[in-house]
Amino acid sequence: MKNLFDDFNPVTSKLWKQKIQFELNGADYNETLIWNSPEDIQVKPFYHKDEFEGVSDIHTKASEFKICQNIFVHDLSKSNLRALDSINRGAESIRFTIEDENTDVAKLLENLPLEKVTIYFNLGFLSIEFINKINAFANSKKATIFCNLDPIGQLAREGNWFKTKEKNNFETLNLLSAATTNISLINIDGGLYQNAGANMVQQIAYNLAHANEYFNRIKTIDKPIVFEVSVGTNYFFEIAKLRALRLLFKQIAKEYNHNHDCHLLVSPSKRNKTIYDYNVNMLRTTTESMSAILGGANAIANLPYDALYHKDNEFGDRIARNQLLVLKNESYFDKVNNPADGSYYIESLTHQLAEKALTLFKDIEANGGFLKQLNEGIIKRKIQESADKEQELFDSGKEILLGTNKYPNKKDRMKDDLELFPFVKIKPRKTLITPIIEKRLAEKMEQDRLKEEI
Repeated sequence: MKNLFDDFNPVTSKLWKQKIQFELNGADYNETLIWNSPEDIQVKPFYHKDEFEGVSDIHTKASEFKICQNIFVHDLSKSNLRALDSINRGAESIRFTIEDENTDVAKLLENLPLEKVTIYFNLGFLSIEFINKINAFANSKKATIFCNLDPIGQLAREGNWFKTKEKNNFETLNLLSAATTNISLINIDGGLYQNAGANMVQQIAYNLAHANEYFNRIKTIDKPIVFEVSVGTNYFFEIAKLRALRLLFKQIAKEYNHNHDCHLLVSPSKRNKTIYDYNVNMLRTTTESMSAILGGANAIANLPYDALYHKDNEFGDRIARNQLLVLKNESYFDKVNNPADGSYYIESLTHQLAEKALTLFKDIEANGGFLKQLNEGIIKRKIQESADKEQELFDSGKEILLGTNKYPNKKDRMKDDLELFPFVKIKPRKTLITPIIEKRLAEKMEQDRLKEEI
């Protein structure tokens, strides 16, 4: 059969540019159609194969992402029942947050179908005895468990290390890595950097430099490292961000003979979420979850639309879970492998983000490493500089959050609906370093509106 395209001459990128320039009636092509992102990445109006350098060595399977349910453990029985109910309603993994090291793990996980459900533990402490219990349980039940231990993340977020019996947190991790064989231990709390206002290049570089500290300080890491990553609404950039993170992690891990791919546990950002016109949050988390899927997330824990101001509730959790179920089972994302293949735009963004992030990563390492710069306040200062630039764009109306700084509903009232305090909390305490603080863009505007409510 004749190929219809044989009747047409190929059109080069040069010819396309000439045609566009003609249509611009004298306006400058670069000034009119090319724009710069906050990461100083130039975005062109079109991408052509004759300007394309090559395909990234990234293989993602959108069909394999797992729907994750977040559960804060307070009452063991209620948490267990909630986990069972979530699994029956479509959850494929559970992330338990535990603050009490006396928690009975066996009781918490009782009757859960551990042969098919992945378990993540986010712990507010670092205890060899507790982790050993989890390891023994995982062995007896043949369960897939990630413990998500991140002392560096604890220092960055809280300003202090975990309190342990050992002389320091790295000694504890080394003892655990030698003693545990059935569970993954190391986690990178990368969502902190995004939610505090870091740009995408910083997010990738800080995640990698953060992980590199563990490679340098822990003798054996023979299980996948979990990266907890947050994504915003810059749709294609967020896809490329996750792909660039995978690409660079492979390069760095190879130097340490670490043969596991990184494990991406992704959540929507809190930074762009709002308490006014809160239903728009569902639109934001839907596109953010799509970016996570197409970027190759291993698991996605969606953010309920009312998470900022309501306590955990069945309705908010169900909506958040159902968003992922619709994407997975009704939007054909469960049928797609390597979904970003063939997109010159996404490949270009991936390469540019990776190149700039690698440069920043090398600079961090050349100047003493991530932990040194964290202790000296350099990381916090750099993130704050990026956050201030974004805040200025929002305050001036150049960065838009619909329903908040664009087309707000003046009749919207929230004062009597706040079950949680949705703004930055000041917690005076003695810390080793000044912690990195997460802050939403709309906070000041929302506080002013709350004061004006009758």
